[in-house]
Amino acid sequence: MGSIFARDLASGEFGLSLERAVSIHLSANHYPSVPQSMVAPCVEAIHRGIEEDWDARVSLPEGVLWRGESTAPAYAIIEAHHLDEFIGEV
Repeated sequence: MGSIFARDLASGEFGLSLERAVSIHLSANHYPSVPQSMVAPCVEAIHRGIEEDWDARVSLPEGVLWRGESTAPAYAIIEAHHLDEFIGEV
């Protein structure tokens, strides 16, 4: 698993939507699993990364904070959730 599996998920090889691929990545490639409520923010962060808008603020789900804030920059979400394999694959 890990980065190779993330690369396979991002490649579209399995015919999954981006949302489903990210969902699988967050549950299979992280321990403990990342809550599914983070799928939408991760997908938004991926799109911001593709646009190279790394500092764009992405809203986080209720109860999730980044440095005490309810939003986080796209780069922080991408780094924390190991989403770099998804950048450029959408």
